[in-house]
Amino acid sequence: MNIFVAKLDFDTQNEDLINAFTPYGEVASANVIMDKSTGRSKGFGFVEMQNEEEAQRAIEALNDTELQGRTIVVKKAEPRKERKPRGDRW
Repeated sequence: MNIFVAKLDFDTQNEDLINAFTPYGEVASANVIMDKSTGRSKGFGFVEMQNEEEAQRAIEALNDTELQGRTIVVKKAEPRKERKPRGDRW
């Protein structure tokens, strides 16, 4: 299951997400999303857990809790919606 994690501290790293989610089960991957132009965190990320039960348990346990001084939002990730082209881009 792909899990969306929001309201992260801008210093949160992939390893921090792995450490937060590992007590609830095996973490396949964790990725804090970075701004391409600044290289700075966008304040959200994704955690992938293979086991649905473990993932659901992690969501329930971690949503609305504190990580590195910030109250985080944790929920099942929704499939990405297709974007409409903007402006004169080809």
